[in-house]
Amino acid sequence: MEKWWFNSMLSNEKFEPRCGLSKSRGSLNAIGHTGGSEEPILNDTDQIFEIDNDSFFMSELESFFSSFFNSRAKSKNHYHYHSMYDTQSSWNNHIHSSINSYLRCEVSINNPIFVGTDNYSDSYIHSFICTESIKSSSGDSNLGTSGNVDDFNIRGGSNDLDLNKKYRHLWIQCENCYGLNYKKFFRSKMNICEQCGYHLKMSSSDRIALLIDPGTWDPMDEDMVSIDPIEFHSEEEPYRDRIHSYQRRTGLTEAVQTGIGQLNGIPTAIGVMDFQFMGGSMGSVVGEKITRLIEYATNRSLPVIIVCASGGARMQEGSLSLMQMAKISSALSNYQSNKKLFYISILTSPTTGGVTASFGMLGDVIIAEPNAYIAFAGKRVIEQTLNKIVPEGSQVAEYLFHKGLFDLIVPRNPLKSVLSELFQLHGFFPL
Repeated sequence: MEKWWFNSMLSNEKFEPRCGLSKSRGSLNAIGHTGGSEEPILNDTDQIFEIDNDSFFMSELESFFSSFFNSRAKSKNHYHYHSMYDTQSSWNNHIHSSINSYLRCEVSINNPIFVGTDNYSDSYIHSFICTESIKSSSGDSNLGTSGNVDDFNIRGGSNDLDLNKKYRHLWIQCENCYGLNYKKFFRSKMNICEQCGYHLKMSSSDRIALLIDPGTWDPMDEDMVSIDPIEFHSEEEPYRDRIHSYQRRTGLTEAVQTGIGQLNGIPTAIGVMDFQFMGGSMGSVVGEKITRLIEYATNRSLPVIIVCASGGARMQEGSLSLMQMAKISSALSNYQSNKKLFYISILTSPTTGGVTASFGMLGDVIIAEPNAYIAFAGKRVIEQTLNKIVPEGSQVAEYLFHKGLFDLIVPRNPLKSVLSELFQLHGFFPL
């Protein structure tokens, strides 16, 4: 049986949406199948399956359609049509079952595809991706996904829990729209959600790669590590052990990386905070590394960039962490007022506490990322302390920009070129 016969039969009758086939005539045209080894592809708008000239599959459909349309032509009374509609669900399920068998045979899916449910397409995509990831453990694969990726979450029945955990590392879920982003391409897209454009958190190493020219990064004070100055003890985990745990997890020695590099050929002193290391909290080592960076830039007349991402001062070091605010601010005062040099502060999400109260807001030009959470005290702390509700969105970059808190909101894509232009405007040029 030819493909056109199946298409014409489908276009004459409307299927229920749960069948996995579109109701429109235009979306039911079969896609040319070039070989038995190719996987079916789900289109961006409609779920379209490739139907090949499989003899068993087509003959079964043909016999079923023929019997149905012959019985329909024999009688046209009211009761016959009533019984015909009663049996519509049964032949829909029959067709669906045949399609499921065909798809499982084509893409070698061992887990059954859930039919008759709203998450049919989700289950198919989930099974298809899992199958592809098994096949291509050592190479790339083309993943077929639906257009509504926002609605696709890693979920399933009790039998799928282990499978979901096994392949959860393939995806990153957006904090804003909860859409899934394929991790393999997420870093190349600068950790920006493909669905809503939300800027998710970046590691300090990724930010350095984003801003600094390749091969020009020269780190500073990498061997500087925290000790336990006030012998802080916690019931959960000692402070020293916690530091070692984060060092193993992130590969960093502290919550900031500092160094010298070139930004479009312009020598620059840059410090990048990393929220993955104890929430980017500012302890003695963080304050010392940033202070040394500023003093080095002062002596060599270099522009300074500090990328802020912090939950504030580190409580495990008590008042010693608070002293870092004054120490850094003092170094910046000499850098800006006496040497007349140029400092840019970049506020990312989140920037709170002592960082906001000190060097985060002392830049000659203050730049924020879109939708960045910027505050001194967090929403929960304010509400619990003052017993008042913090208005929704009052601590987001766009709202604070209209209140004049900083100068620019710049997305990650043009950030490097914007910084380069600002440097040249202030007399810093490529070597």
